[in-house]
Amino acid sequence: MILLLDIDGTLVDHTTHLPPSAEAAVRAAVAAGHRLYACTGRARAEVYPELWDLGLHGIIGGNGSYVESDGAVLLHQVLDPDAVGAAVDWLLGKGLPFYIECNAGLYGTDDLLPAVAALYDGPREETLAMVTAAMPDLILGAIEGAGPDAPWRSDTNKISFVLRDDVDLDALAAELGAGVQVDTWSLTGSGPEFGEVGQVGVHKGHAVRLLAEHLGATASDLVGFGDARSDIELLRACGTGVAMGQAPDELKAVATFVTRPVDEDGLAHAFHHLGLTGPLAPSQ
Repeated sequence: MILLLDIDGTLVDHTTHLPPSAEAAVRAAVAAGHRLYACTGRARAEVYPELWDLGLHGIIGGNGSYVESDGAVLLHQVLDPDAVGAAVDWLLGKGLPFYIECNAGLYGTDDLLPAVAALYDGPREETLAMVTAAMPDLILGAIEGAGPDAPWRSDTNKISFVLRDDVDLDALAAELGAGVQVDTWSLTGSGPEFGEVGQVGVHKGHAVRLLAEHLGATASDLVGFGDARSDIELLRACGTGVAMGQAPDELKAVATFVTRPVDEDGLAHAFHHLGLTGPLAPSQ
């Protein structure tokens, strides 16, 4: 089987911790001969070595704007550089913390990490350390005042920014025009906390079908796992679709199976239920 795993909220929890049960299940499935792909909103630069070390055969990144299999790049569709520049100017003008998600790196504003840390509960210094560790390769100070040759202008999959109550997403969409889609996503799982500037027509389902065609697979060979609205097309493209227990009802409605939440050994439970690994340990 070809296993397609969303990362945040599915493979790892909302603090980017990889549950031991999930790691064991994934490694067992790969050892059993299943092919494993990350299918994530993250850019390639955010798929860190410890994730590759699980046995990934490739990734679908940027919510479907990038597809890589066995080292071969099958697709890399980027935002129009003019749209990137317009979005950056708008976000800077509003004073919103944001980061530009590129395959070559992540470029953030200087106020990004404290703003992200503020979305979590807990001691501020401890939380800031956790957020900083979760984005180890973030490049700060390379956005404001950058010229037309800035490395992110021609390599942007999408842009994520911290929301405020006064942000008018419709106004941003109107400013950016056709070809650009404005959406929201959650970091902590408690509701929309980030806005997102992405590409119209780009979604995980299209990328999954492209990958399947490359591998000579059909939908019945595909098992998708997700936890968010952006995973709806992923599950629809797969013969078997698994929604995490904390997923919204709209994702659960298109799932074949709803497992436990990510922080209750949900991924391991799903792998066991589907027969992808051996029996779970008693503690699971």
